[in-house]
Amino acid sequence: MNSNLVKISNFDFKLHHLLVIGILIIAFSISFMIRSQGAEYGFELNEFDPFFNFRATQYLLENGLSEYLSWHDNMSWHPNGRNVSATSQVMLHITAALTYNVFGGNSNFYNFTILFPVIFGSLTTIIIFALVRVIGGTTAGLFASLFYSVSIPIVIRGTLGWFKSEPLGLFYGLLGLYLFLSGIKSPNKKITILKLVTGGVMLGFGLSSWGGIQFFVIPIGIFILALPFIRKDHSFLIWGIPLFVMSFLLTIILFERPGIEFVLGLGGFSLIVPTGFLVINSLFQKTNKNKKQTRNGLIFLSLLIVICSILIIVNADSEFLPLPNYRYLNAINPFLTTTDPLVDSISEHATTTLAQSFFFHSVLMIFAGIGIWILLNKKSEYLKNDMIGFALIVGLIGVYVSSAFVRLEVFASISIIILSSIGLSLLSKKIFQKNPELNQIRNTTKISYIIIISALLFSPLVIPINGNWINSVKTPATILNGGSTYSIVTDDWRDSLQWIKENTPEDSVIAAWWDYGYWISTLSERITLADNATIDSKRISEIAKTFLSPPDEAWHALQEMDADYVLVFIAGQKIDVYSEQSLYILNGGGDESKKQWFMRIAEEPLEQHLYSDGISATKYFWNNTLLGQMFPFTILGYVDLQNTNIQSEIYRPGLTPLYVKDIKYTSDGNGPLKLVYSSPGYVNENTGPMIGVFVYEVNQEYSQTSMKLLN
Repeated sequence: MNSNLVKISNFDFKLHHLLVIGILIIAFSISFMIRSQGAEYGFELNEFDPFFNFRATQYLLENGLSEYLSWHDNMSWHPNGRNVSATSQVMLHITAALTYNVFGGNSNFYNFTILFPVIFGSLTTIIIFALVRVIGGTTAGLFASLFYSVSIPIVIRGTLGWFKSEPLGLFYGLLGLYLFLSGIKSPNKKITILKLVTGGVMLGFGLSSWGGIQFFVIPIGIFILALPFIRKDHSFLIWGIPLFVMSFLLTIILFERPGIEFVLGLGGFSLIVPTGFLVINSLFQKTNKNKKQTRNGLIFLSLLIVICSILIIVNADSEFLPLPNYRYLNAINPFLTTTDPLVDSISEHATTTLAQSFFFHSVLMIFAGIGIWILLNKKSEYLKNDMIGFALIVGLIGVYVSSAFVRLEVFASISIIILSSIGLSLLSKKIFQKNPELNQIRNTTKISYIIIISALLFSPLVIPINGNWINSVKTPATILNGGSTYSIVTDDWRDSLQWIKENTPEDSVIAAWWDYGYWISTLSERITLADNATIDSKRISEIAKTFLSPPDEAWHALQEMDADYVLVFIAGQKIDVYSEQSLYILNGGGDESKKQWFMRIAEEPLEQHLYSDGISATKYFWNNTLLGQMFPFTILGYVDLQNTNIQSEIYRPGLTPLYVKDIKYTSDGNGPLKLVYSSPGYVNENTGPMIGVFVYEVNQEYSQTSMKLLN
């Protein structure tokens, strides 16, 4: 395996280098194919945020960086608009624009952004190889690359069309970590300086691409605190670590988000304080060499932790050292609870269940455990102390912060990938080490080992048949099914958004739940009241309150918000039950399934709107709220779907409500709203899943009409 193939300058290209390149190509290809499975349903941007990122990057391409950085977007959060550079992932837009200018050629920019996350997500398999190789060697790096290519929490946040923060943030963030660790290991000081500076810049780019990258700051800060105790070259640490930290913080200051607030807040504090401790402790150890250096350093560290903890607690509500917002605090303290229903309503903020954790990480948990056990074994001769320390710190911290909510499972995945790759690598070295006296036994052991390990690693890729690691990410883009629970492909949303674009005045303001804001502003090119940026929680609460108000009150609220049109989305299914009428079940992930969150966010009494199951709506909801009147369905009765002989005209626990079509606000009516568009799915009479988008025009003459009717 070490035979030379070709010599390039002073570098000997050997056979094992060819093997490494081959495995990396396989890892990249596997990642690319798994992430691209959604193309079978359609070539579209996926989820909601990518549509804003597409529009923002397009604006950057068309108007230049200077105009982009000063851009105040008036298409969202009417009437206040949005400061884009202060509320966006700026580096995501800049990187996409640069790569499109270099590699885009004559390709369609929309299609380019669809492929962008797949390419960068797959390239990160090479970055993770380099990172883990620095920590645990080439074999561990190759395992890490392969594991990263199939890791569910990572792949689902970087699939085709996922033009969002995570793929690029992880690319830059892991590249920054690699350069940092490689820099402090490099014996060549010129290369070390270049790596540390570039590592700090890349980590800064990562944080500007995705706010979640600040969770890398936690293990880095702890690692810096540990370095004086596990490294002897204090002269290097005194200038090397500050150089990296300074490069990172200066890069952050260049961006409006996270910007100076991060540097002066808990994030910068988490690096500046450990760096200060390292420098002071290292200088003290250099000038006062005695046997009690370690003890004195630990006493100093303990005092520092106590002082910093007191500072954080005392200044929690002050402008000095402000605490981050809830979702970041929740990651630091998973036991923290929130009373904000808007935060709770976001599915990716749900707490990770034990079942989800086992599905996400499966057999890699076993090898991660082996990795921890080996790293804690002082007899390990393959890794240096600082790399052992970093692997354990990043591994344990990653698992800890990810326990807060599902979105952060990417950090658990990275941690488990690092630990399991090192564990499997060191275990393999032990199994395959040469021992002439035990050759026969060794051969049998090696064959058995290969079979068992291969079976364990391949099992989550194919088992169970309909829910394994590969096909679980094979889903249609959100705009093709509306984010419903149905794996269907329709043009309902596309057609609806196109209708709005072609049939409403250009200055129209559209009221809709905040989920759909980015779609409306990007594809319909119309002004929205709120979108997924959740910049103004008060405005979202106002929309929820309006939807749940009596129609007359809601009409006045819509007038105050300058809304010209209102959009609602329904997801359900027509059931195959003998009846003279078409019967529907409504609970498929549209607004009918989100109404509980509307109520919590609007601080409405749940018992007034919902029955005891917390899902089925009361007569009050259907008859006395604007949302109930906008849903073009009426309850016919309740039934046990397993036994249709059990029926009821009133709500009974355990029975499912059945609906029939019923448009309350017709296009020629005198109500507060007029239905001007319903998507094709609503009129389709086929049995099975159905989604419908409904656009209502606010009846500007309603108040006058009401007065005439009262007279």
